[in-house]
Amino acid sequence: MSKHAIILAGGLGSRLRPYTVVLPKPLMPIGPYPILEVVIRQLAMAGFTDITLAVNHQAEIIKAYCNSGKRWGVHISYSMEKKPLGTMGPLKLIRDMPEHFLIMNGDVLTDLDFGALYSHHATRDNTFTVATCPREMRSEFGVLELNGDDTLHGFREKPVVNYNVSMGIYMASRRILDFIPDDEAYGFDNLVLDMMRARHAVHVYRYNGYWLDIGRPDDYMTAIDMFEANPAMFLRQGAPRVARAAV
Repeated sequence: MSKHAIILAGGLGSRLRPYTVVLPKPLMPIGPYPILEVVIRQLAMAGFTDITLAVNHQAEIIKAYCNSGKRWGVHISYSMEKKPLGTMGPLKLIRDMPEHFLIMNGDVLTDLDFGALYSHHATRDNTFTVATCPREMRSEFGVLELNGDDTLHGFREKPVVNYNVSMGIYMASRRILDFIPDDEAYGFDNLVLDMMRARHAVHVYRYNGYWLDIGRPDDYMTAIDMFEANPAMFLRQGAPRVARAAV
């Protein structure tokens, strides 16, 4: 069975300026490869044969670099936005969508097993599955807990808050297209809120491995260091880290 992935590669990369003045963000180098090539190679290793690049900003540069995808053993097609359509809006421009497909940002460095995510979603026939990983945020300050009469009832020194974040990687069924308007900007947030309002289950796939969005200069430099220190962590055929899925 062929697997189809849609890579969102049309953003302006505003947070990564001045790096993205010349190159589109998906072609920013991570070690010897652009981050987009790392993603395509990972998808190819996970058994994905068809990839659609949703492009807009500096689309011709991306097309010239990726071409047909033959050198990576995949078939690449292109979907061109005439205006920014958000995260999910571009899906309405793509014809002949398979029953299940992967959607992801083109600027993510991760060692997630994309094949395992696909199988988890498809075997359960989920409508939409969000890959998520844990994060923590430590307060820079001691936190005062107050009573209504302005007396102190508690104090926490620089507490840590744990939470789960979207990895910018999703599995979807064609059924999500019913929620997405034509020719309008429509994001991930719009989709999940509309699905929950309609009492339509949004599933998650918990992952405890490595993930980094390279959208900010500091994160981009971290990604370069991480890839150069251990490239086999991201481009390998071996066993992936264990993922824990929630239904």
